[in-house]
Amino acid sequence: MTKLIIRWLLLSAALMLLAQWDAGVEVKSFGAAMIAALVLGLLNAFVRPLLILLTLPVTLLTLGLFLFVINAFTFQIASTLLEGFKVHSFWDALLGSVLYSLWGLVIDAALERLMPSPRRL
Repeated sequence: MTKLIIRWLLLSAALMLLAQWDAGVEVKSFGAAMIAALVLGLLNAFVRPLLILLTLPVTLLTLGLFLFVINAFTFQIASTLLEGFKVHSFWDALLGSVLYSLWGLVIDAALERLMPSPRRL
């Protein structure tokens, strides 16, 4: 449970950093970043798999590159749902989702190294 909370806080900080780097993404406060990280996590858990399933032919045709569009779309959905998190255009959402995903990978790798999961037999 501690690892999940730390991951959530680090992803929220990544959103704040993203807002500093990318002019097309705005986050009003750290609280708004925490809510946005939570909403993005929920969208990635529930909506993204449905979108992938519905767009499977296009994804296969583009050799998986359409997944970037799906990620950008979920980023924009979160932007429309939240008050303190705004993405101005599709290209900003695309860049923001790529950077956010990369930071998520780094955070997950660091947390796994620092707090390894217990091995089960």
